[in-house]
Amino acid sequence: MRSLLLFALAALSCHAQDAPPALDDDGEGYAHVERFIKVLEAVRANHPDGDKLSYERLVNHALEGMLGSLDRFSAFYHPETYAYVKEAEAPPELPGLGITLGKSESYLTVTAVRDQSPAARAGIAPGDRILTIGDAPAAGFTLKEALAALSGDPGESVDLALERRGDREKFEVALVRSVVRQKAIADAFLLEDTGAAKAGYIRLTEFTAPSHRELEAALDELEDKGMKALILDLRGNPGGLLSVSVQILGEFVPPSTEVVFTKGRNPKHSSDPLVTPERKRKKRDYPMAVLIDRNSASASELVAGALQDLERATIVGETSFGKGSVQNIMPQGAGTALRLTIAHYHTPSGRTPHETGIT
Repeated sequence: MRSLLLFALAALSCHAQDAPPALDDDGEGYAHVERFIKVLEAVRANHPDGDKLSYERLVNHALEGMLGSLDRFSAFYHPETYAYVKEAEAPPELPGLGITLGKSESYLTVTAVRDQSPAARAGIAPGDRILTIGDAPAAGFTLKEALAALSGDPGESVDLALERRGDREKFEVALVRSVVRQKAIADAFLLEDTGAAKAGYIRLTEFTAPSHRELEAALDELEDKGMKALILDLRGNPGGLLSVSVQILGEFVPPSTEVVFTKGRNPKHSSDPLVTPERKRKKRDYPMAVLIDRNSASASELVAGALQDLERATIVGETSFGKGSVQNIMPQGAGTALRLTIAHYHTPSGRTPHETGIT
């Protein structure tokens, strides 16, 4: 046990070179790590199920609990989950159900739930463990097999039995797969009877790679029809790529405008302001209103907040979701990794939508 404790403290010392500002309990690490190892050894010495007591399994699940206690976006990647993420270059996500999965040696776990998805409406929460898919025990699936078993056509149903982490309450749901949007622009048209100025309406559903191109084309078409004002609808938009949000902001503000920056407790996670492109094809300076609701998140909040800060648009609707954080995947050895929140986004005025939203 002593050698394991010394190894842990050595690891802490290695990371201290890149340390952010001190916390109140700096210097107490030795005592707390020693307490952790005492608990670890007590479990190994006394629990009757020897097949569950390997150091790797116990430490990995302890780390899973640690990351899960921080915020809803941080997570610990067990070896199978991290292997999938590296190979697929994407999280193990099921858009039709609205869940992201993680797989440990023993459990298939829901690591994230998308708002307004079938899973969210059924009450599934991050941390819930899937016990069965249909009639098949989930523990017997690899991560790829679980994703395949849960995939299907829109309108089809899948039955799940789950266990809530913490109180271990068991419950069952039947999820009906929803249609996955293929286009970012759901609607684009001129509004009738809006007074002297012809107003256009565009509903943007997400910030994916094609979103900027689709928005640009929709704006061109509406402008050709005489649009003199715009309503940009970001209600229910969960966000997406930061780079795309900056491109889209570039359609409505001057070139090289500072629109967003990140700030972390560790200085290396803070960034210089991101600016809109140096050149723009068209000047779009007509009046704007942006619609948001409680499910407008992340990049949606950055776009709405930046346009509001720059006095470029009026914000209409509910307070937005409040997701303004940055995550980074950090390999940790033994095939594992952290998906850790490292910073918060800030709009031009310096405010962050994190946990407060845009109003």
